[in-house]
Amino acid sequence: MGAIYSPGERKLFSVSRAARMNRFRVSLSRWTVCLCAGGVLAVVLAGPSIGHLKAARKAVFPLDSVHGLELLKGKAEITPYKGRTAVRLVVLPDHQTDDEIVMATISGIDFHNGTIEADVAGAPHSGTRADFRGFIGISFRVQDSATKFENMYLRPTNGRAEDQLRRNHSVQYESIPDFPWYRLRKESPGMYESYADLESGEWTHMKIVVSGAKAELYLNGAASPCLIVNDLKLGESHGQVALWAHWSTDAYFSNLSIEAD
Repeated sequence: MGAIYSPGERKLFSVSRAARMNRFRVSLSRWTVCLCAGGVLAVVLAGPSIGHLKAARKAVFPLDSVHGLELLKGKAEITPYKGRTAVRLVVLPDHQTDDEIVMATISGIDFHNGTIEADVAGAPHSGTRADFRGFIGISFRVQDSATKFENMYLRPTNGRAEDQLRRNHSVQYESIPDFPWYRLRKESPGMYESYADLESGEWTHMKIVVSGAKAELYLNGAASPCLIVNDLKLGESHGQVALWAHWSTDAYFSNLSIEAD
């Protein structure tokens, strides 16, 4: 029987309307505002402009630029990948140990409740251990310089594994710092991870719907979630949104959007 989990994950640092809308702040020194179809106010990642927006409902980031990304333990580069322009996260040379991750937080966003969508593509780097899974995902309610956050991520190589138990661990929730994936699996087996059909290195659309202490993960336009978490461990918190990957993953991100309720 194949490994249920990867040793590379074990220490993973898996590290009233007006009032709610005021939490969804965007500095226009780095973003440009546009009016989307249906009258939804959006903020699009672009070049410099001036002003300050406190009540934008939807922010759209094509991720064809690194402007507005705040990096942790890595760097971001713009590159073509499988038919589109994408942000690629690259770990710094001195951070390639089992517990290291790379994060890119979106500057100026303070997210409480709403919907986060992005296209992600992850696969283990060539030459890394066979038990690395291509870990890639989206973190939200990121606080205190990325030492506290909720995280939903994928294990793409598990999606079509021959071992059914590995398949059952294709998608994962964790909460850093107190509830990393391995604690949740030990204390509540099967509650915070699930099966999803994934292909390593292929684009996967992630949609995370957050309301209070509940979050749902939808993949590739599915009508039903593949993972439901009813007790987010940070509770009714708020914070930044971030692109997230393990150091061993060749990680690409595109078409990020963040909409506040």
